[in-house]
Amino acid sequence: MRVALFVTCVNDTLYPRTGRATVRLLERLGVAVDFPATQSCCGQPQFNTGYRHETEPLVRRFDAAFRAYDHVVTPSGSCAAMVRDNYPRVGAKAAAEGRGGELAEAAARAVTKTYELTEFLVDVLGVTDVGAYFPHTVTYHPTCHGLRVLGLRDRPRRLLAHVRGLRLRELDGAEECCGFGGTFAVKNPDVSAAMGADKAHAVEATGAGTVCAVDNSCLMHIGGTLARRGSRVRPVHLAEILAATEEEPYA
Repeated sequence: MRVALFVTCVNDTLYPRTGRATVRLLERLGVAVDFPATQSCCGQPQFNTGYRHETEPLVRRFDAAFRAYDHVVTPSGSCAAMVRDNYPRVGAKAAAEGRGGELAEAAARAVTKTYELTEFLVDVLGVTDVGAYFPHTVTYHPTCHGLRVLGLRDRPRRLLAHVRGLRLRELDGAEECCGFGGTFAVKNPDVSAAMGADKAHAVEATGAGTVCAVDNSCLMHIGGTLARRGSRVRPVHLAEILAATEEEPYA
């Protein structure tokens, strides 16, 4: 089984420890992980802003970078959703416009092999206990793409339930959007900030010291809002919790 890490732009630029945690976790479970250096953006910012034609070269690049692998694993629900849900739309539209079917074929190849991390752990590897140790009180925010597009359902929570030392607190209004939404936060800053404030208040109300999610983009928004409120709650990607052990604790 050949597995590649799709680290994503946000993680590569701002949260590299999440990428490292993903590799450390998978290797601990016996998976050999490659990192194709030719990977780049999945095209989500362009597509969501209406620049479909500018997205097409990135679909081709994704296919070329990961074509040789059986599985592509990413610690990002939103980027996995971009590949699985929107790549076929991009390919179908290009084919309908008479610009060839090769893009649709590239999109189809990407869709069948791309997994968000918790999906890969539970559905492909068949594990929920990854040997993690995280002795902290945690609340979990199910991000919109993971919840509504990928349908992750209880996979993240099943993994968290087996983390030794972790105490999980329920988040009120968990399924409500945090307000980030990528370019939504830029185009609608007041609404985005108000939604972020509601989410931060709900996180603090749990009494947890850590808020986790499967997307660092959402954690960046929630964490920034919490920091401006002077909160001591820390945002931590789920991969970093699952990668932590007694021998290599989260720091």
